Amino acid sequence: QVQLVESGGGLVQAGDSLRLSCVASGRTFGSYAMGWFRQAPGKEREFVAAISNRGANTYYADSVKGRFTISRDNAKNTVYLQMNSLKPEDTAVYYCAADYTIGVVTTPEQYDYWGQGTQVTVSS
Repeated sequence: QVQLVESGGGLVQAGDSLRLSCVASGRTFGSYAMGWFRQAPGKEREFVAAISNRGANTYYADSVKGRFTISRDNAKNTVYLQMNSLKPEDTAVYYCAADYTIGVVTTPEQYDYWGQGTQVTVSS
């Protein structure tokens, strides 16, 4: 069982930056691929970024490519999402997720564990 706890959300202005963190419980964090997803009101949950279990590979949604960076520190059981040049359309609840695999996972159905989410609001 893996428990995920996100933090770092908040209210910012367009163009600002935020860094989200997701801390995982357990001793096998390095065996899990990790991902970030987001869900805006009235919309389906969408993929944002993913990273392989040891951090060698990453993948991004086109909408965030060049602005967001996913990284992980396996010694701290933590995955990060650095968000720069934020836009109002980035407003959503952001979730991290874990999947017991070595590759990069982009589909939410494959993920085994989810955090409770952290709200990001970007004002114009």
